[in-house]
Amino acid sequence: MKPSSRIYVAGHRGLVGSAVHRALTAKGFTNLILRTRAELDLLDQAAVRRFFATEKPEIVVLAAAKVGGIHANASAPATFIYENLTIATHVIHTSYESGVKKLLNLGSSCIYPKLAPQPLREEHLLTGPLEETNRAYAIAKIAAIELCDHYRTQYGCDFISAMPTNLYGPHDNFDLMSSHVVPAMIRKLVEAKESGGPVTLWGTGKPRREFLYVDDMADAALHLLEHFSGPGPLNVGTGVDVTIKELAELIAKTVGYSGQIDWDTTKPDGTPRKLMDVSRLSSLGFQAKVGLEEGLARTVRWYLEQRSVKQR
Repeated sequence: MKPSSRIYVAGHRGLVGSAVHRALTAKGFTNLILRTRAELDLLDQAAVRRFFATEKPEIVVLAAAKVGGIHANASAPATFIYENLTIATHVIHTSYESGVKKLLNLGSSCIYPKLAPQPLREEHLLTGPLEETNRAYAIAKIAAIELCDHYRTQYGCDFISAMPTNLYGPHDNFDLMSSHVVPAMIRKLVEAKESGGPVTLWGTGKPRREFLYVDDMADAALHLLEHFSGPGPLNVGTGVDVTIKELAELIAKTVGYSGQIDWDTTKPDGTPRKLMDVSRLSSLGFQAKVGLEEGLARTVRWYLEQRSVKQR
């Protein structure tokens, strides 16, 4: 990629898209194409086509998505499958139509079967049933991978797909009704510290999860745009996991909460374990740099700063 390349970051205000935007800016890319949802509704195919015809992006990073945690996915599965399928279809097909040179499709580790062998390898895709609580979202993300692969096969498009593990960091969603585990825990534990009371977290705390700081994901995205071309998903993660209980204890330590943590075992745990095999990514010369403790500290600082600004 050249610093002058016309790069469209779809979803530049979200967790991943904002990190990709930061990484591109830091590396001197000056010709970035950005649109908010109010400016460009990716669910509107005609609007997407007009945008591509006018702006003529050379490179596309597809980070726009309808995302959420277990509660959000279970509450609105039709919304999750429809919006994510539609966004992927419109952006990928229009990228082909307009001659985009390279497209990076970003997905999620939830594409893998619930009981797939650990660690999760790329070839485990479509080998078993999905986790029911986010099946609608996962199917949409699998379809996006298939779109990229088949446009590569039929038309020779250089469209690639990267599947990050659980991401966290600045610009995450801290709404307790729709957030993922890290921001939800940070908010709950910060508020428990301030109130002096106990805190209740979902599940048993036993499932194991892998977490990747979002700026590492952004660096991986740029690395893949430069150094990878091929079909199928490519895992992006750290190759290290912790239990949800260990994560809670680490966040409690980070925010300075020493009170009681209760576990609501009537709530679902989700997949027992999700650990990525990142050997293919490592073979391409990339490795995550930000450890979990440092990443959580940065995220807590960002959350407290943003909350302070809103309260003024």
